Parts: sequence; structure tokens; C-alpha cells
Amino acid sequence: MARKTLRFVDIEKQMPEKRDAETRRQDFQEIYERFDPDHAGEQAGRCSQCGVPFCQIHCPLHNNIPDWLMLTAEGRMEEAYEVSAATNNMPEICGRICPQDRLCEGNCVIEQAGHGTVTIGAVETYITETAWDNGWIKPVKPRQELDESVGIIGAGPAGMAAAEQLRRKGYQVHVYDRYDRVGGLMIYGIPNFKLEKYVVERRARLLNESGVNFHLNFEVGRDATMDELRQRHDAVLIATGVYKARDVQVPGVGLENVVPALDFLLASNRKGLGDDVPEFDDGTLNAEGQHVVVVGGGDTAMDCVRTSVRQGAKSVKCLYRRDRRNMPGSQREVANAEEEGVEFVWLSAPQAFLGDDDNKVKAVRAVRMHLGVADATGRQAPQIVKDSDYEVEADLVIKALGFDPEDLPKLFGTPGLETTRWGTVKIDHRSMMTNLSGVFAAGDIARGASLVVWAIRDGRDVAERIDGFIKAKNSRSHRDLAAEAQAVAAE
Repeated sequence: MARKTLRFVDIEKQMPEKRDAETRRQDFQEIYERFDPDHAGEQAGRCSQCGVPFCQIHCPLHNNIPDWLMLTAEGRMEEAYEVSAATNNMPEICGRICPQDRLCEGNCVIEQAGHGTVTIGAVETYITETAWDNGWIKPVKPRQELDESVGIIGAGPAGMAAAEQLRRKGYQVHVYDRYDRVGGLMIYGIPNFKLEKYVVERRARLLNESGVNFHLNFEVGRDATMDELRQRHDAVLIATGVYKARDVQVPGVGLENVVPALDFLLASNRKGLGDDVPEFDDGTLNAEGQHVVVVGGGDTAMDCVRTSVRQGAKSVKCLYRRDRRNMPGSQREVANAEEEGVEFVWLSAPQAFLGDDDNKVKAVRAVRMHLGVADATGRQAPQIVKDSDYEVEADLVIKALGFDPEDLPKLFGTPGLETTRWGTVKIDHRSMMTNLSGVFAAGDIARGASLVVWAIRDGRDVAERIDGFIKAKNSRSHRDLAAEAQAVAAE
């Protein structure tokens, strides 16, 4: 058979067809079409099959990317899926929402050589969708059912990944979540144009069919205490994510129509799911017909500006205190937003929100910034340009400044649970266990706000630690029983 890879010299990089900006402004459908088999094989065949695959090294899951690209190029799709799924519980989700330009694709060797990266994310999505279409993805069937159970608090990506891995080992898994659907921010935070909800719901059904028990609308501290969960289960995993919005301390922050990003996105996603959302219907959390200003520069800010466009905003501006090069959000997302009509106001920061007689925001007083010397993180620190104030018209201001952990010891009624100075749950990074025996933590609640792919990685890792903990505990119990029996026999 002729070699199907190393074709980057004669085949150019090509993404799946992207719907034109004017069309996609009108709906919340995903903006990229799927590859057809021929294009998927061609693009996978551009891989150079490097001896040291930087794409794999820079993937948090260390996915075997060159292997499944080669298999796709050769048309061996079922094998490609098996390799992809061996290291990733949700490859179709990572293929859609990972910032590949900062991870695998951004470190592709042929990208560095000027040939244009392999379209890894699009091929990953194609592989898994092909697997779903052909019925290759089956519920987990453990070789042996175990009596031990694990309780998982949080049905987001870390909790879902841990649940699947623990079911594979035969544990009885119970997932508790305060929302009414499985998926966490993948359902309620990420808009459909990046991740359509059926993709997450399909994974949730698969876990349910695999024997994972979901307890929704369940709040730890209200419906059960942490101590009660510890008594029910042999181990407990905290995988709640981080949901407390960071705020900006400027005059006028309490005005009406100055809202946190998650409130805005949650209302939009719930509306898309068919829920009754009064705050959306009365215009409080609806950008239609309004001048929208989004403050922030991360992926959540990109979700907000692009959602505002689709809701029919009159204008959408994004204020960010650094320049484009220093923006933490995906550059691909920035480009998509610009195509859709979003205006980015670089090197600008809010100084005050100005209100009208009805206590509603009418403008943002902003100030120009310039980048000074690098701070402790290595990024240039923004500094105010003197006498550079100006105003930006605004009917709706969305604060997309990131997320911090909630006060879990208070929320759970467990004051003994130790946290770090950042509010994340403190863990031993080898065992991933908290200071409470048998209680583990993973995902954003342990590492801070991060990417879905890191949450999946943490979920997989903590499942191994939990398995080791339960086995060690059982081994000690067996030794204690044996010693007791010997003592009785000696008497």
C-alpha cells in the first residue's frame, strides 16, 4: 500500500467548510461543517509522523495523535477511534472546544516549518462522529461488579471522566449535581455554536447506560452533608468546578444591566434548551436591540460577544486591558468574532459604569492602557495612560473576568475541609486526596479555572488514585481480620 502520510508538501492545510459570517450570525448552530471521508483522510495524511510528536507532548491528555492521524489517512476508522478513545473520554468534545491553536496544533512541527498545521481538532471530531454513526461506541461493561461505591460531587467534565473510568473498574458510581442536567459548564456555559448540546447529552446517556447513577438537583449541604456522603461511599470525589464570578471594583458596578458572564450565558443556553427563562424574556439577560459591552479577554468573553451577536445586539464591543497578542482567549475565537461583527477595543479598561435616572447603565467610562514591564507571570503589566478617559455607549455590560472557587467548606457544611489561599480545595498532588481521608478533588476546584481537556485529564488521574486508595483500604481490612482471627485461634 502506498504511504498515506507525510503529504504536507503537496497538500495544503484545509479546515472543514465554515459557514459564512452573515449566515451564522442568525443562529446558534456550530460554525464548522464535518469533514467528508476524503478530506478527512487527506488532511490526516499531512501529518509528518515526527519521532518526537510535539502535538502529543503539548496535549494535556497526551493523546496518541500521530497514530490516529495515520489510521484515518489509511481509512482504518474503527481502529482510529479506539486509539483516540484510549486516552480521552470525550474526544468529540475536545475536538470542538479545545484551543488547539495553543495546544496540539500550535506545536505541530510542520506548522513551525511553515507548511500549516495538521487540522487535528477537526479530524478528532470526524473520527468520533464516525464512530457514533457506525455504532462503535458502546456502554461500559465491567468485567466484574464490585461492592464498593464512589460518590462524585459535580457532573462536569472531571466528574464525568472519573465516573466512566471508575465504572470500567466495576465500582458503583453515584454522581451528585446541583443542576438539572449532566455536563456542567459544557451544557450551561459553552454556547451551541461551539458545542451543540446533543453532543454532551449523548455522552451523559452513555454513562447512564453504563450504570452511572446521577442524582440531579442535589446540593451537598442541603440534601446531604459531606459526612453523610462519606458514610454512604467508600470514597468521595469533589469535582464541582469553579462558578463564582470575579468582579471589577469600579463605581456603578451595582447598576442594573451590569451582569456576570455566567448569568448571561446560562440564560441563553437554558432558552436554547427550551426552558422558561423570565430574565431572558424580560430583556434583562437578552442582548437583542442593545449596545453591548463585554469586559474581559478570555474564552468566556468570546462566548459572550458571539452570543450577543446572535441575539441581535445593535453593537458589540469587547474591552480588554492588554493587546491582541497578550489575550488569553483563543486567537481562532477572536478571528471568528471579528468576522461576525464584534469590535475589539484593545488596551482599554473600565473606570466606571455610568447610569441613567432609572439606575440602568448607559455607558462605560474607559481609560486607555499601555503595557509596561513584565509582571511575576512574565506578562507585561498594563498601566493607565494619564488623561485618556473616554465613554462607550452601553445598554448591557457583561463582566467576563474569570471565575473563582465558591467557599466549599461553608457551602458543604464541612469547616474541616482545607483550601488554599486561592480558595481551591487543597490536595496532596500525588494522591489527589484532601486532608479528609477518602475525600479527593479534581478539575478546576483543585487546579483553578482551566480548560475542559485538563478537567478530563484530572478526572482520569483521580480515578486511578481512588482505585488505589480503596484497594489499599481493603487490603488493610483483610490483614486486620486475619490478625484478629490468628489472635482468637491463639487464645
